[in-house]
Amino acid sequence: MSFPRPPLPRPAAIAHWLLFIAALVFAMVVVGGITRLTESGLSITEWKPVTGTLPPLNEAAWLEAFAKYQQIPEYSQINQGMSLADFKFIFFWEYLHRLLGRVIGMAFALPLIWFAWRRAIPKGYGPRLVALLALGGLQGAIGWWMVKSGLTLRTDVSHFRLAVHLLTALLIIGGLIWTALDLKALAADPAARPARLTAFGLFVAVILLIQLLFGAFTAGLNAGYVSNTWPLMNDHLFPQGVTWLGSAVATIANDPFLIHFIHRWWAWVALIALAMLARRVKAAGVRPASIAIHSAIGTQILLGIATVLTGISLWVSVLHQAVGALVVASAAWGLHVIGRRQAR
Repeated sequence: MSFPRPPLPRPAAIAHWLLFIAALVFAMVVVGGITRLTESGLSITEWKPVTGTLPPLNEAAWLEAFAKYQQIPEYSQINQGMSLADFKFIFFWEYLHRLLGRVIGMAFALPLIWFAWRRAIPKGYGPRLVALLALGGLQGAIGWWMVKSGLTLRTDVSHFRLAVHLLTALLIIGGLIWTALDLKALAADPAARPARLTAFGLFVAVILLIQLLFGAFTAGLNAGYVSNTWPLMNDHLFPQGVTWLGSAVATIANDPFLIHFIHRWWAWVALIALAMLARRVKAAGVRPASIAIHSAIGTQILLGIATVLTGISLWVSVLHQAVGALVVASAAWGLHVIGRRQAR
């Protein structure tokens, strides 16, 4: 007669696994930035989650993929006459971006099944882990929804859909880190309760979310190119060239000059809010998290200025997006620290 295996929760092991997944998502955010900056995102015009795992393997397959790309507005209006070699370059970045998404899905789903089978998931954490997996799956669908917006009438993707895609990725990073920290606390103290998002934490998160949203809009509309001077925008504090689009909301959401202006100056609001967070984190006795927040936001401000002054240099811009993800990661750490105090 067999008896069910007794549960043996392994919160520390699950926490380390989640941090590894967060690192993979960070890598995907970086590759996504390169994909956007090299205008590679529309090079694959189909979404084949399974059969699309392999790239074209012979000349005929490459020519077929190139022929499909030649049917979309980006080719006919911008890249007319592109060589097959140039197409292979942009195809590589979009393919790598999608491949990383598949790797992350497998790296999350298979260990999750194993931990569940071994009954190693602590009580109450199963639904949260499944939700994170579902959010990752949704992110893949959002990515295709974004790409579809640039395949028919436009030469690029919708900046609104790009914002949803990027912010969802950053939300996943924050969720993975928050859950990992909860599990690490549980490993150290079996009586530990999950951290809570405090009112102050929500305040900081909203300020950061606004900055990230306008960063995504800036990227999606190529609004960084409207000015390569700092602190003034083409010799003006408030930019000349704003096109008012009937309402304040429409203008704020669509005008490149105004979006660039908001993004560069709201950054200082985010800096103050995160400095306040770092101060509370230090007072809570977790100095490494405080240092991480200060370092990330300080570096991000400098990279933002450098991105403008270099005329949107590819690698400076990529670093700017990468450190933006680190700002989110460090903020999640800090918000968790003060949320742990609230939970206690």
